[in-house]
Amino acid sequence: MTETFDVNKIRRSINQRKIIWRRHALERMLERELSRDIVLDVASNGEVIEDYSTDRPTPTALLLGWDKKHPVHVVLSIDPDGEVAIITAYEPSLEVFESDYRTRRKP
Repeated sequence: MTETFDVNKIRRSINQRKIIWRRHALERMLERELSRDIVLDVASNGEVIEDYSTDRPTPTALLLGWDKKHPVHVVLSIDPDGEVAIITAYEPSLEVFESDYRTRRKP
């Protein structure tokens, strides 16, 4: 996929701790036993697998990263001032994604 989402801006914002933790994300992380450290690692170092740069009010993206041998998806947005909002995080299902965890299965 062509990446138009600015991952360098995400990394800078996370390093500067310009992060907003959405309530939904925190609740899902707790349910799914995903720590903030894991989510921040995926947000900082993960691969953008779906880019929604045209989303409004702020662009969003789906990133893929790994916690040891387990895939982790993080959905986040970034506003023009550089604040990163963590929207949700989860371990992707093979019912929805191919075994590469990047490609959505066709219905």
